[in-house]
Amino acid sequence: MSTDQARDWSPQTEEVLRRAGWRPGRFVPTDTWESILRERGSFVAHEAARRFLSEFGGLVTYGWPADSIATSSAIRFDPLGAQWQDERFARASREAGESLYPIGMADEGASFLGITENGALHLLRDRVEPLATSTDQALDRLVAAQAARSALWTPGAPAAGHSFWTRLDTVETGTDAGQRWPLETDRVLRAGGWFPGRAVPTETWESILLQTGEFGIHGAARRFLAEFGAVGVPYRKPRGSMPWTQFSLDPLPAIWDGEIIDDLAEQAGVDLYPIGMRDRGNQHLAMAEDGSLYAGMDSVWLLAPTLDEALQRLTGV
Repeated sequence: MSTDQARDWSPQTEEVLRRAGWRPGRFVPTDTWESILRERGSFVAHEAARRFLSEFGGLVTYGWPADSIATSSAIRFDPLGAQWQDERFARASREAGESLYPIGMADEGASFLGITENGALHLLRDRVEPLATSTDQALDRLVAAQAARSALWTPGAPAAGHSFWTRLDTVETGTDAGQRWPLETDRVLRAGGWFPGRAVPTETWESILLQTGEFGIHGAARRFLAEFGAVGVPYRKPRGSMPWTQFSLDPLPAIWDGEIIDDLAEQAGVDLYPIGMRDRGNQHLAMAEDGSLYAGMDSVWLLAPTLDEALQRLTGV
């Protein structure tokens, strides 16, 4: 998107976006998101989606001033929330009469955001609602809705059940599962999106974390994220029905937590790069250059000295 022209949004929207990390001329590669969405739903990105995500992708707008309404209604411009939701987007595209590509989520996961090839943003929930014909006007509407008790969405609305639990019941373990790790670890990882030989580009995560959090990736973290990035176990209520602690191998939640990661690294005595979180955001997961995995928030501990052992610990084996 052009950065040499005035934006057609309000001062409030600009303030919210800047606090979220947006700047004129911001650009991040979209390859990571595109690759994962292709493997988890055959989504094909169009140029309008690429332009939008390259400027706004990875941002989370908590509103200003931050309060319980604005925070619970935060807009997350991360398209991976729509993974395995291709049928839902296909229905929404038919309803809208245009192809919609996911660009984010709102309403604590109860609403998806999609963009058409001509750049019009739509809100997807029980129905499809066009937000505006231009990106700037749509962002204005989203920010205004976030800051008030708007009928556009309802904070606290329940999100749809996660497809992980369906896949867990149907996935087949690999013939070599017992060699690398136990069968149960293999089953959980496959249900979470991993498969043998998986390799996704990591440039999107690297660029966002370098620009916003000043994280410089090392080789071990890059190799780990290429194979296991965006794999995870979602939370399910009631908590006692979950055989494993929730975890997500996505580094972006650490985007503003550079001081926390630095503190954990100092305690551990090694350089750490964020690779995900577990226990519903209560623990960061971070990797050292030798491939050992650490967990913590206020204090740090070694989860496992090797990648495969760490995955066994995460899956409760």
